[in-house]
Order: sequence, then structure tokens, then C-alpha cells
Amino acid sequence: MIVSPCISICKSDPVTDFCYGCARNSEEKLQWKDKNTSDNWKLKNLTEIKSRMKGWKLESFEKSYNYKCKHGISLEKKRKMELND
Repeated sequence: MIVSPCISICKSDPVTDFCYGCARNSEEKLQWKDKNTSDNWKLKNLTEIKSRMKGWKLESFEKSYNYKCKHGISLEKKRKMELND
């Protein structure tokens, strides 16, 4: 199973339609939710969305995505949970 690239910063640019958090467009988000989408497509899409990011944005995404893969929760969700404690 390939973990969704959503890192809980869900707001899309009105011009490009790319999410500020994960750099996916609306169509790609729907494709990720489709149970028939192959892991091969998801891996290719992960490479594609990372190619849209540069510098600190890419570093921040990779840090949060890797944390999510390891712990099951994005750094942003973790931060929000800690604020509510």
C-alpha cells in the first residue's frame, strides 16, 4: 500500500489547481481515492508531484510525508493535536 501524499495542508492555488501542501491537482486527488488506482500509478504520481516542488517546500513535504509513512499521521495533524492538549 502506498501512503497518500496528503500532508493536511489542504488548500489549492486558484490558478494552477495544485495543492499548497502536496502539489496534487483535483484530478490526481480523486485518482488517489479510487480503489482501482494501481500502486504503480501512485508511485509515478509521487515522483511527478515532487518534481513540482523546489527548495524548502520539497524538504518540508518530504519530512512530513516520511513522518506520515512511519507514524500514520502528518506533522500538521500532529501539531494540531498537540495544540488541543
